[in-house]
Amino acid sequence: MDKVFAGGRLKRLRQDRGMSQVDLARVLAISASYLNQIEHDSRPLTVSVLVRLTEVFGIDATFFAPQDSARQLAELREALPNRPGGSPVPAADLQELAGSMPEVAEAVIALYRKHRGLAEHLETLTDSRTASPTDGSPHELVRDYFYRHQNYFDGLDRAAEASAKELGTRRGEVRRRLRDHLSETHGIRIAQRSLDDPADTNDLHHYARAERTLYFSSHLQAGQQAFRMATQLAFLEAQPQIDELLDTEPWPDDKTRQLARIGLANHFAGAFILPYTPFFQAAERFRYDVELLADHFGVSYETIAHRLSTLQRPSLRGVPFIFVRVDRAGNISKRQSATSFHFSRSGGTCPLWNVYESFAAPGRVITQVAEMPDGQRYLWVARALTRSRGGYGQPAKTFAIGLGCEVRQAGRLVYADGLNLEDRGSAMPIGPGCRTCERPRCPQRAAPPIGRPLNVDEDRSTFVPYPLSVPERHS
Repeated sequence: MDKVFAGGRLKRLRQDRGMSQVDLARVLAISASYLNQIEHDSRPLTVSVLVRLTEVFGIDATFFAPQDSARQLAELREALPNRPGGSPVPAADLQELAGSMPEVAEAVIALYRKHRGLAEHLETLTDSRTASPTDGSPHELVRDYFYRHQNYFDGLDRAAEASAKELGTRRGEVRRRLRDHLSETHGIRIAQRSLDDPADTNDLHHYARAERTLYFSSHLQAGQQAFRMATQLAFLEAQPQIDELLDTEPWPDDKTRQLARIGLANHFAGAFILPYTPFFQAAERFRYDVELLADHFGVSYETIAHRLSTLQRPSLRGVPFIFVRVDRAGNISKRQSATSFHFSRSGGTCPLWNVYESFAAPGRVITQVAEMPDGQRYLWVARALTRSRGGYGQPAKTFAIGLGCEVRQAGRLVYADGLNLEDRGSAMPIGPGCRTCERPRCPQRAAPPIGRPLNVDEDRSTFVPYPLSVPERHS
């Protein structure tokens, strides 16, 4: 067993329970001085102490597992680019802050986000004279909420699985069973709009409460219709579980809370359409082959990819994935993660990332082993998809779906076959975004890094677009 240092978490847990060091030491059958050393990370947690802690507090041992703070480190680097003298905050200091005081780190990040949002709002007002900020802060808050829960809500997921089992849903029959259940139990009628209906050009779905009718666009496929019906079922039958989850968070306004409510209802819907246990078993059997799973369950590639990013049930964990949906301009319209992988919120994403390569080969799966500046390596699987309303000359939406996992988990995926996962030299060096990336010699850099002075020399040009000054060494 690797040494586990979790003094900060143990101290907060003890204080939350109103216990002194002497009280807890007595319960654990150790000395108060020994407990004090554990809380200050002078000594690691032993197996015997860890077992007693799980018994005393009724928690899972994974509570004390080392926390991967890569996301916090990346955001702290963005929030704290320089010290008063102009030099960057040392990575070791950021690491200590994120590891020892994660709540303080989150508070610093929250202040920076507020500052950035106000700055962008002011920029928008002065440039375009509009009154609305460009930062989608409600969406960012909801994304962070899902991130903190590792994109998995155990009680809600289990409730959806139990509901699907009670209704007796089977592959190929989910949509029919949902339609019948909504009609028989809730008196809700399902109707599909015609192609010549003006409303069909705007709404993918619309629930008319007064009519108790759920309208679907003619462009929605069968799997999408089933998902919308399952979402409606969540609002009708899983509201207590959703409200309980929402009440644990201090939402800044009703709009943000409502957005989170929709996100949780969508989580329920995904878990109903693809119940955890049979989906996990199929994912393991097919080695996470997204296309095979899509054919097996009769849903879209995107639906399968999104559900794979939620398989974090403690007793039945799947591969921890990052799920993203990106357009050609680099805008991330969906971002869910069961890992600490982090892309910058400002300055665009990395152009060396393979999701952009997938646009040149729509429909084909592109794989990439990528290495972040901190040395962490990921296997990325990307595929470009196109959606159209149908009909000649109608505009279409093209975007890329990306799934990533740490290389240490990649052996469970069919996409790792034939790749040399141990060869660090073959990994593509990517970063969180040009403004926060620490790779000064990257030829694809689109912007200089925050807090690093440029080396402007009229007598020299360089292959690197933004050459940086070498910081002075102080004795």
